Amino acid sequence: VSDRPVVKQINVTGTVTSSRTAVLSTAVAGLVAELTIDEGDRVETGDALLKLDAELAQLALERVLADVRQREIAAADARRRFIEAEEVSAQRGIARSQVESLRAEVSSDEAALVASKAAAREQQAIVERHTLKAPFAGDISERYAELGEWVNPGDGLLELVATDNLRFDFRVGQENFVALSPDTPVEITLDALPERSVPAYVDTIVPVKNPSARTFLVRVRADTNDTANRPWVTPGMSARGKLNIDIGRNGVTVSRDAILRFPDGRVTVWIVDTGGDLPVVREQVVRTGSEFNGVVEITDGLADGDVVVVRGNEMLQEGQTVSIVGGDR
Repeated sequence: VSDRPVVKQINVTGTVTSSRTAVLSTAVAGLVAELTIDEGDRVETGDALLKLDAELAQLALERVLADVRQREIAAADARRRFIEAEEVSAQRGIARSQVESLRAEVSSDEAALVASKAAAREQQAIVERHTLKAPFAGDISERYAELGEWVNPGDGLLELVATDNLRFDFRVGQENFVALSPDTPVEITLDALPERSVPAYVDTIVPVKNPSARTFLVRVRADTNDTANRPWVTPGMSARGKLNIDIGRNGVTVSRDAILRFPDGRVTVWIVDTGGDLPVVREQVVRTGSEFNGVVEITDGLADGDVVVVRGNEMLQEGQTVSIVGGDR
């Protein structure tokens, strides 16, 4: 029996969630000409996922680029004529107004060239928008489009889910709001693999309660990116968590295996009395408190330093001689 900090253990259920989930769509309308991925495929940031037929947009771009070339030639010619007129205006008697007209023509052609280049960049952006690229790394969870299908801006075509840096979302009762903090330790197990657990920590506490359930969201982080863990943790899995809250006081605790519970409500332990020649056991009624990490808090009936039986205590009798074969003495 030992005196130790008492921990309040809260059992919660929740879901594995992704930090990023997006239903992807194109910014322009068009016919699906190429579909390079399918459900379950892993993609990286910038990978081309889907391409629309961009033939008409490409032809429009070529036409705009040709116009840019024409504007460049016209602007260069206007600058040449203006420079020549300015250089020889005094010798050949060219009117100043004519020189200024040529200057205005240069400004007009240069402005037209700037507008033409802007139109070319716009058309180039339209061409690029015919290719749908992955905004972040993840896995394709749903595919809604097929080859040859006409799609419009805003139509959901693919669902992309990030599978790195996964989170565990739990709903916790409002009575525990004050006790939780970002450094609260959590032990997580998945229903898919209940024999395996992973240590975690509270990452975010959302201080907005659900008014119907009187709960608030606790977001827990764990290392799910290493090769040992990642294959068995995926978004959407159900998870169970044990939140260990230090309540700020010490208490007398004993191993859970030492506790015997009876149908009439009695809770007892067997204390080893070493005051005589041989150790004997005495049955002791106790009152229990919190239970955590394999131990039980004893609020009445035991003291720090008592020795209790934790194995072979089911068939003991009052005053029976025992031999201590393990544990603290």
